[in-house]
Amino acid sequence: MAITYINNGEPVTLEDHPLWWHLQGLQQTATGYGQRLTTRHKVRHEGRLYRVYATCISNVASHWIIARGETLHIADYQVL
Repeated sequence: MAITYINNGEPVTLEDHPLWWHLQGLQQTATGYGQRLTTRHKVRHEGRLYRVYATCISNVASHWIIARGETLHIADYQVL
């Protein structure tokens, strides 16, 4: 399985779009670890906003989106 990135070495800008439970300081899992964690951020990709998800295992996280049924990873980002 090949990993596809939305940015080729350039940082992308994440926009803050929290869900209600983010605003209350809650987490999706009790430990904070998981395969598909919903983050409070969205990213613009090909003219559309996509929710950023995270896979967090053993204090290391990978961030990604699902665009047109394809998983696209985010290598470098900055938050607005």
